[in-house]
Amino acid sequence: MTSVPPLKRVRTFVLAIFAVSYLFVLLYFLLGGEWQMPGALIVAVTYMFLPLLVSLVLVRFVYREPLRPALRISFGFNRWWIVSWVTPPILALLTFIVSLIEPGVSFDLGMAGMFARFGATLTPQQIATMQTDLARAPYLPLILGLAGGMIAGITVNAIAAFGEEAGWRGYLLRHLLPLGFWRASLIIGTVWGLWHAPLILLGHNYPEHPVAGVFMMTLWTILLTPLLNYITLRARSVIAAAVFHGTLNGTAGLALLYVNGGSDLTVGLTGLAGMIALLLVNLLLWRGIKMHRLSVA
Repeated sequence: MTSVPPLKRVRTFVLAIFAVSYLFVLLYFLLGGEWQMPGALIVAVTYMFLPLLVSLVLVRFVYREPLRPALRISFGFNRWWIVSWVTPPILALLTFIVSLIEPGVSFDLGMAGMFARFGATLTPQQIATMQTDLARAPYLPLILGLAGGMIAGITVNAIAAFGEEAGWRGYLLRHLLPLGFWRASLIIGTVWGLWHAPLILLGHNYPEHPVAGVFMMTLWTILLTPLLNYITLRARSVIAAAVFHGTLNGTAGLALLYVNGGSDLTVGLTGLAGMIALLLVNLLLWRGIKMHRLSVA
């Protein structure tokens, strides 16, 4: 075991993860890759595993420490695993409600907003068929989306999300927590958001506003981090964070399903509506920690 000050370990990780991640995307394009399917999906999924890779190399080969405790990996099930699984769709519902309060945004069972956003990936015949099906069963997409997102959240999505969470809620949280829960959350959220920059600039999450999207994504991850950190600490496992993250990715579309109007900056989980929802959650979290003097160590 190597004795290295926690903040020095944080600096090493941050420098390594940015260098490895940004270089990975650069090399993809230098080797002739294009940002379109299926290449874009392969790059995005691989990108999610880079925090795990950097954490693993530092813990096992640089500091020579046991991997599971160093990254807070535990399969000891408790009620916080359930909380991590059911909270994301609740957050999507809250985001949906906030979206409808915004000017120029309305509720639409015909899903015109979804077709406007993603219709370019469908043929006119596919769109016509989907619209006919919607007329018969307008809430079927909600049911299928919720069921599919919840199942994916504890299976394939959780595996991919673990690639990220091993770095953010495993490695970084362990070394930053001595600074205090909220300060640690601010630092992790900022690093996590800026780490997304190459993908955001390529059109991920904010295809209409990629440059502004980098700042929006960073603000969003700052607001999301306290909740993920809290669940990790309560569950005593980064696996719970992976379940939350995976389920969030799987159910994020529910917040946009029946929303017509707005843009990628204003509606949806990563838009202004989602940030307002997260701000409300953070206020409740702060009040709960303060009132009940809950330990987050």
